[in-house]
Amino acid sequence: MLERFLDQSLDQLEKQGLKRSLKILEGPQSRRITISGRQVLNFCSNNYLGLADDRRLRQAARDSLQSQGFGAGASRLVCGNMKAHRMLEERIADFKGSEDCMVFSTGYMANVGIISSLFDREDIVFSDKLNHASIVDGILLSRARFKRYPHKNTSVLERFLKESSGFKKKVIITDSVFSMDGDMAPLPAIVRLAREYDAIVMIDEAHAMGVLGKGGRGAAEYFGLEKQIDIQMGTLSKAAGAFGAYCCGSSKLISFLANRARSFIYTTGMPPAICEASIKALEIIKEQPQLRQRLWDNANAMREGLKSLGFNTLESETPIIPVVVNDASLAVQFSQRLFDEGVFVQAIRPPTVPQNAARLRVTLMASHLETDIEFALEQFKKTGRELCLL
Repeated sequence: MLERFLDQSLDQLEKQGLKRSLKILEGPQSRRITISGRQVLNFCSNNYLGLADDRRLRQAARDSLQSQGFGAGASRLVCGNMKAHRMLEERIADFKGSEDCMVFSTGYMANVGIISSLFDREDIVFSDKLNHASIVDGILLSRARFKRYPHKNTSVLERFLKESSGFKKKVIITDSVFSMDGDMAPLPAIVRLAREYDAIVMIDEAHAMGVLGKGGRGAAEYFGLEKQIDIQMGTLSKAAGAFGAYCCGSSKLISFLANRARSFIYTTGMPPAICEASIKALEIIKEQPQLRQRLWDNANAMREGLKSLGFNTLESETPIIPVVVNDASLAVQFSQRLFDEGVFVQAIRPPTVPQNAARLRVTLMASHLETDIEFALEQFKKTGRELCLL
């Protein structure tokens, strides 16, 4: 029975152009990578500042291995709470300007743990329709009333807030940078509505931390709202080039999560070497703003180049640039042809994006060279014409 179900499901995915397979990357994550023996330019990594293979992060992890070993050995509430964990939390809290911080093993675990522990059947959650799947899953696990508002539509959000009464808590949750569209949430309007209708605000800074704001502290800093957002979640696996996630907020919030967030309580602590590498990444983000400037110069050059060729990049305003082709099978074909020409950009298909909104998701890194971008644009132009997309 199981095999029959699996065969049918996989066949259906194949026919719809939605079946995925894993590509093996040989060597470190960088601007040039090797996949299946072929060297290609990497334009689909979230390694925004190019820190994933930075020698300073590698050295920090190496030093930690010598002094602290590798595994944490237990959950942090048992005996796995190591000095490196707390040091990282203190550094993140200082970086984000918050009272306290809690580190989670992954971004998914952070969102699921935060949301499902804080909210329940007596509460209502308002969520942007394009929020990350981990936010959606956290809301579903919480069993709170779930209201999705159209992407960035604060008029509908306000109507929902007006119509909602009798709930113990109200919360607005949004990505600050949307991972597939590359646009930013209207945080000033969201914060204003939250104050007017007595709602909590939670943001996911996964693709903003290290990228947005004068100090790289994210969208909250970019909009000048750091003290007006109740819960700030983010990851260390993108611009920081490491692994893990965090929640920043009041000391009471962090104490509550330590006692109630199941994805924190019931998992082994992160290896301390990862924490030490993340601490080093935070230092680099603070001390080298030129990395962020280079990232933005590259992103703007690529975005303008793609738009001038005639590609639909939606409302991208960050280093995430969608190239929308709509049809899933065509997106896969486009991706494969670019790969054959030496440019690696993954096709993104439903359910990650809405039906008939398949795309190539182009991302830039500070480590990309001007010649890399010029070459990629030439291949987009050539392949786009061959596929009658231009």
